[in-house]
Amino acid sequence: MAFNILLVAIGGAMGSAARYLSALAATRLFGPAFPWGTLFVNLFGSFLMGVVVEVLARRFDASNELRLLLAVGVLGGFTTFSSFTLEAAVLAERGSLALAFAYVAGSVLLGLSALFAGLALARSLA
Repeated sequence: MAFNILLVAIGGAMGSAARYLSALAATRLFGPAFPWGTLFVNLFGSFLMGVVVEVLARRFDASNELRLLLAVGVLGGFTTFSSFTLEAAVLAERGSLALAFAYVAGSVLLGLSALFAGLALARSLA
């Protein structure tokens, strides 16, 4: 268990650093008017999650430790959006389209609502 946590932590640090560098590069290239870095990270991370899941799990029957390092750690640190899209795709592939749609819509709408609630709370306390 402790070794698995270490693998996720190491991978997460690598992914977080890559996310920061990607966002920094995008801001320098395109300016701060639009969150290009976050868009890139979310889309590229989702693409990589598809590749990693297919290659590691289905093609090479890779170890759980390698999956933890790469999928949960590196890509989870790079973007949790990749985990979100994988979870939605798994629901859809299992035939639970309504549940997949509810998960996506609920995550986005409730996530935005939670953010605004947090902003309102913090602003009221300041």
